[in-house]
Amino acid sequence: MSMYGRDPWGGPLEIHATDSATDDERSRNLQELDRAALDETQQSWLLGAGEQKKKKKKYVDLGCIIVSRKIFIWTLGTLAVSAVLAGLITLIVKTVPRHHHKPAPPDNYTLALHKALLFFNAQKSGKLPRHNNVSWRGNSCMDDGKKSEGTSSAIKDLIGGYYDAGDAIKFHFPKAFAMTMLSWSVIEYSAKYEAAGELAHVKELIKWGTDYFLKTFNHTADTINSIAAQVGSGDTSDGSTTPNDHYCWMRPEDIDYTRPVKECSSCSDLAAEMAAALAAASIVFKDNRAYSQKLVHGATTLYGFSRKQRGRYSQGNEASVFYNSTSYWDEFVWGGAWMYFATGNSSYLKLATTPGLAKHAGAFWGGPDYGVLSWDNKLTGAQVLLSRLRLFLSPGYPYEEILRTFHNQTGIIMCSYLPMFTSFNRTRGGLIQLNHGRPQPLQYVVNAAFLAALYSDYLDAADTPGWYCGPNFFSTDVLRNFAKTQIDYILGKNPRKMSYIVGFGNHYPKHVHHRGASVPKNKVKYNCKGGWRWRDTSKPNPHTIVGAMVAGPDKHDGFHDVRTNYNYTEPTLAGNAGLVAALVALSGDKSSGIDKNTLFSAVPPMFPTPPPPPAPWKP
Repeated sequence: MSMYGRDPWGGPLEIHATDSATDDERSRNLQELDRAALDETQQSWLLGAGEQKKKKKKYVDLGCIIVSRKIFIWTLGTLAVSAVLAGLITLIVKTVPRHHHKPAPPDNYTLALHKALLFFNAQKSGKLPRHNNVSWRGNSCMDDGKKSEGTSSAIKDLIGGYYDAGDAIKFHFPKAFAMTMLSWSVIEYSAKYEAAGELAHVKELIKWGTDYFLKTFNHTADTINSIAAQVGSGDTSDGSTTPNDHYCWMRPEDIDYTRPVKECSSCSDLAAEMAAALAAASIVFKDNRAYSQKLVHGATTLYGFSRKQRGRYSQGNEASVFYNSTSYWDEFVWGGAWMYFATGNSSYLKLATTPGLAKHAGAFWGGPDYGVLSWDNKLTGAQVLLSRLRLFLSPGYPYEEILRTFHNQTGIIMCSYLPMFTSFNRTRGGLIQLNHGRPQPLQYVVNAAFLAALYSDYLDAADTPGWYCGPNFFSTDVLRNFAKTQIDYILGKNPRKMSYIVGFGNHYPKHVHHRGASVPKNKVKYNCKGGWRWRDTSKPNPHTIVGAMVAGPDKHDGFHDVRTNYNYTEPTLAGNAGLVAALVALSGDKSSGIDKNTLFSAVPPMFPTPPPPPAPWKP
């Protein structure tokens, strides 16, 4: 039997009769408690009031733990102060006005790049895209190639492409070089184009050119017998009054005269340059596999044609007056290099590094124009391009000897650009005279600026601080500074304080030698001679051809802003392509550098072939 009671502390109390203590045991327990209480009372009396106060501490029971009251109060105080401080900081952060740091404004090279690309929009022929961003241009020359007599059946139409300069002729030789240069700059500096917001734009410009080139020959065939070399005519040397693209001064949209097409069957230089343009573009569009392969096939057909049908495209025709080609050997090296990078086929590299080809191209004999990259001579571009291969992939035998030669020659060329060497004169304003004082110097200057900036970036990417000019060592910054001084001159840092890029800065040419920009768009169709009044007027052009780089100053830093003097005021596709390349190379942050890998995207892994063993020893 058991009884249940209530524990005064809140718990149940169970009492068992069998377990109850005896009276003696309870009495003994009470006596022990009384004795303990007495001992405590005596102890407190003996210690005294001061020591008793010192010994006795106060505690706070938190349920799960018992802590000193003093520590508890300090903890609470600390938490309270921390909460107040956090609140004050939050209040200050939310109430104090924030000053957002604006990103640094674009540098002059980036600003000029935006404008320089627009020039290509103004040069488009054919049916223009909806958003061409040049208000005074429209569809033009919509019958090109359709009504031409004597053209091959493979050429069905030649609508589209670009006009070369201030006229409406489509010269395919310099245009192909222009497209190659644009593609090269995109392959090396796609990140910079992206940062400037121009990558999609420049790729659209390249595609506009390559789509047109695919019309100039049977691009679906493996072998061809001819290609179109030129649309339109500009020969006025015989005093003829027959309307053509130089005799007449008309807006392209108003052209109503016949525009002949010139084909060639022995034009190694043109075919190899067009092959280079398509091959380089195939790397730009490598993410569009179908289009890239289409370009590679066309390039392969063209390069094979160039090797089979030897000859200069300009020999015996009017192209020799405007864009005369002096040789096709440089295009063999240049085109072969681009074909290798586009296909990875080592036979192209073997061809491009053949010493005999380099010798015929002038790699070993120098000359006054050695080291000058232009629409006519691409040897310097090929030397730089193949030096890149040696720097980053080092293919070794059997290419090493000629690649080392090209690499050394590239270093010598870079030395020749520096002011402490006398290979080229300079104007008093500092412009290098790569064409030795002849007219239209800027197209050569921008190409050299591009190569210098690019080679500087190659060395930086290869962790090479510089290069030697004889016994003297120069850092990569020296090359970049050369490029900057030349481009700065063009942008307005020159004795005339004039920008030679139309629309850049406040002082630039207003009488550009350009038919479309000089004839007003006023719903009046001016005939062949009717536009002469706009050619000869002293008034500024009614339209600003933004981004056009004019031909440039003379060797005395002089410049005549006269529409009829094309040696000063005419822009060209090839010139602007070099300008775009130089501007993007110098734009933005130097640390972004080049894209080391994209150029080699089609190149297989390098496993150098060991050199052959020495001949057996004979006593």
